[in-house]
Amino acid sequence: MKHRQSLHTLFVVLLLAPALRADEGMWLFNQPPRERLEKDHGFRLAPEWLLHLQQSSVRFSSGGSGSFVSADGLVLTNHHVGAGAIQKLGDATHDYYRDGFAAATREQELRCHDLELNVLVSIEDVTARVQAAVKPDMPAKEAAAARRAALAAIEKESLAATGLRSDVVTLHQGGAYHLYRAKRYTDVRLVFAPEHAIAFFGGDADNFEFPRYNLDICFFRAYENGQPARVPHHLTWGRQPVSAGDLVFVSGHPGHTDRAKTVAEVVAMRDRQVPFDLQVIHRLESLYDAFCEEGPEERRQAIGSLFSVQNGRKARSGILAALLDPDLMARKRAAETTDRGPIEAGLDSRPSPYVRIAHAQAELDRIAVRHRMLEGAAGFNSKFFATARTILRAVAERAKPDGQRLREYRDSNRGPLELQLFSEEPLYDGFEVAKLADSLTALATTLGADDPLVQSVLAGRPPRERAAALVAGTALGRRHQPEGAQAPPPDRRRELYDGGAAAVAASPDTMLALARLVDEESRRLRGLAEAAQEVKQQAHAEITRARFARAGETLYPDATFTLRLAYGVVRGIEGSGPEDCPAITTYAGLFARARGKGDAFPFVLPPRWQEQRQALEADAAFMNTPFNFASTADIIGGNSGSPVVNRAGELVGLIFDGNIHSLRLDLSYDDRLSRAVSVDAAGILAALRKVYAADALVAEIEAAP
Repeated sequence: MKHRQSLHTLFVVLLLAPALRADEGMWLFNQPPRERLEKDHGFRLAPEWLLHLQQSSVRFSSGGSGSFVSADGLVLTNHHVGAGAIQKLGDATHDYYRDGFAAATREQELRCHDLELNVLVSIEDVTARVQAAVKPDMPAKEAAAARRAALAAIEKESLAATGLRSDVVTLHQGGAYHLYRAKRYTDVRLVFAPEHAIAFFGGDADNFEFPRYNLDICFFRAYENGQPARVPHHLTWGRQPVSAGDLVFVSGHPGHTDRAKTVAEVVAMRDRQVPFDLQVIHRLESLYDAFCEEGPEERRQAIGSLFSVQNGRKARSGILAALLDPDLMARKRAAETTDRGPIEAGLDSRPSPYVRIAHAQAELDRIAVRHRMLEGAAGFNSKFFATARTILRAVAERAKPDGQRLREYRDSNRGPLELQLFSEEPLYDGFEVAKLADSLTALATTLGADDPLVQSVLAGRPPRERAAALVAGTALGRRHQPEGAQAPPPDRRRELYDGGAAAVAASPDTMLALARLVDEESRRLRGLAEAAQEVKQQAHAEITRARFARAGETLYPDATFTLRLAYGVVRGIEGSGPEDCPAITTYAGLFARARGKGDAFPFVLPPRWQEQRQALEADAAFMNTPFNFASTADIIGGNSGSPVVNRAGELVGLIFDGNIHSLRLDLSYDDRLSRAVSVDAAGILAALRKVYAADALVAEIEAAP
């Protein structure tokens, strides 16, 4: 009988073991897939190789990845990752986002207003300490508070002991907690950016497609004490371009995936969350597009926001398409049914973790729209409002013990918070009024014009009129001052932040008054959401423990915008269908694509490229240089700017996109049609040399390590 039970147990373990596909996984650097790499690709993952890659990799506070490529703090990333910083540096006479930028000397490198770079130094598993803080049978609200206090204490102790940025990261939906320590660089300067037309050649039409022809790159430099940072690790530029079939690795910061969600959570995504996201995105796309049409200066102010929401619209549409795929949902349901049996069999009278997650998700769904409009600030789309809320809450939270504060106001996050709060980014009243008026309209139409809080927010005025009054009456930012215009109101951010609760309470600032008006209801909704999320975290932790028990460390967690290792092979899509594509494109393909589209927007080359076109097309070596390539590496949003390295750890590419099929990687991995798309390192060098004559930059990145 005992023998039969053992066989049954073995059968269940084999049945439930995660069926990872060949190159699947966004792996933790402290739990890499050593055995799989050696078994599938004959590659031994040496500790020194991994550490070098880890500390050469960079996270951008703007939401992307990058890497050090010289000992003097030179950082390579995507143009679209650096776009926000580049746009903020421009003005009516300098449109660096559109026209590009190149510093001839280091003295000419432009300091960014609020960009922070993080380099991961160490990881520590603190799961036991965090989970010990939550006692059995604690009410959800108390449990959430206890967990928050434990996280704050760990981060504060780490910051005091090391001086490094310290963040406890929730993994496996609450099944594990790791403390990430990172070195911060807050003096970051723009070195080089190409024109937007070549960085985003093909525009929205080619976005999430392959073949591609994008020079989606830019370079920044990290500084310390006013001098270029001397970094201990940086990547060596690959001497040979990639070839089809090559094994490549991606080191980056994937933002978010939903692969471990239960069916109840995925159904909520399909039926409510993603459709609502798309409603918001479509509205913003119309707003920004219309504002761009008002004139060249308005276009310069809004074009980055427009491209961002267009990208978001295509990404969320792809995820929704995957959620509406009956086969994907059937596989998800079948996997959960198989998963639940052994887990629920040992529960006795305790409620199933799947049932608890479903109930908590129902509570989140009940408040989701109001929470998104108020606490998520979808009804208050203005940087002035964001600043007002930050100051209002910062002075209120400061009076509390660190462990009782909202997480973003904990002591360990003070540096990053203040960097963003006191950004020198210029703000434009016209753009802020347009955004706020549109979002106030959305607030009224979503929650209802008769909603008491909506009526208080609008104060008896139409949204446009109310928005104009709110923007005119605030002093919470550095306003752009057109030449010859009257001096703008003084910037009182620092004065109010340092002045504390008394100064904030006495201020007549209109945005502060608006933030105060909605704060009580916003906090109430946040509290309900955090309590429901606490229930989900505890239930997911139970599911994760069961999965660990049967699968060990063969599991990787969902993406959390923390450093991960992925790998794959350089591969196109072969067959006989419309999805067929090569693995690698060349500069010859770029010019052919432009000519085939009549050199019309968005397939028009920038003037610099047009002027040199005849000479470039006559240069056979240049035309045959690899430009972009596709691979099976497992990536998602946030991986943009990730370095792609070969077996030797040399830089051979730069992730900038995925194809349309890669959008379903949010929910499950697929290597049949999904592809990660990169700029080839050889193509980058060729453009810097031949088109931009950036000899000093080339010499720096080619220097011996």
